Amino acid sequence: MKKRLSGYLGAMAAGAALLAMTACGGNATATPAAETSTITVEHAQGSTANVPVNPEKVFTFDLGVLDTMDALGVEPAGVPEAAYPDALKKYSDAKYTKIGSLKEPDFEAVSAGSPDLIIISGRTAGAYEELSKIAPTIDLSIDAAKPMDSFKEQAGKLGTIFNKSAEVEEKLAAVDTTVADTKAKAATAGKGLIVLTSGGEVTAYGAGSRFGIIHDVLGVPTAADVKAEGSHGEAISFEYIKQANPDLLYVINRDTAIGTEGTANPILDNELVQSTSAAKNGKVINLDPAGWYIVGYGLNNVKAMVDAVASSVA
Repeated sequence: MKKRLSGYLGAMAAGAALLAMTACGGNATATPAAETSTITVEHAQGSTANVPVNPEKVFTFDLGVLDTMDALGVEPAGVPEAAYPDALKKYSDAKYTKIGSLKEPDFEAVSAGSPDLIIISGRTAGAYEELSKIAPTIDLSIDAAKPMDSFKEQAGKLGTIFNKSAEVEEKLAAVDTTVADTKAKAATAGKGLIVLTSGGEVTAYGAGSRFGIIHDVLGVPTAADVKAEGSHGEAISFEYIKQANPDLLYVINRDTAIGTEGTANPILDNELVQSTSAAKNGKVINLDPAGWYIVGYGLNNVKAMVDAVASSVA
């Protein structure tokens, strides 16, 4: 009887060790003893996915997520073909399986790679259903209406998945310190306007946009009421910039970000723009195009983004 009871209790203990661990948002903690444990992750597709803790083969289509993984010392197995900025240049190496572009997955390559986890975001959100047939897939898109909260949530989920929650909290705390300092200085630094230049066209972005962190989080007052839908910008003219007359003009050169032009931005080198307070006072800030346009919200990159705005209002 004792032998049977001992065997029964042993089986119960083994079964308990294999139970999946569930997490909502980024607040879960993994069970160290359960090497094959999983977490249930809620994501932007309005559903959940069972994700293995510390997955061995991760494919990510989002460079912000890749930037966070890099900051945490987590190696991806598959990444998209992209114009990688210097900070992520090593991922262009052939040792990382190329799984398509930032917008279009190569489903055959993804399937052949047998990933344990696939991470997507807004650019590849439409491929969710197809990718989820291959492996557990989560959409960690950033909500432009609440960028910093959304980013922290995303980072928290990644910290839980990779057992790096302490490191995530430490890095986020450092960002919060700079954000608070920047916001205090931005209140009296003047009004700002954010513009994206691309192929001879200029688009303005305001609060609540994909670059709205400058206004929404860092507190730079807006120089104009930018009319835009959701995270998209408003097509504007040079006369618009002159009329807005920003004290701070933040410029993102999309052509440079995607590798079709050099670092100079001749589009804004004209009399109308040069007549603004920003130009006269040396406050035309050329933001890192790849960091802002392609990478976006990652643990290392957000710090660089915040630091750039902090320098502009110092």
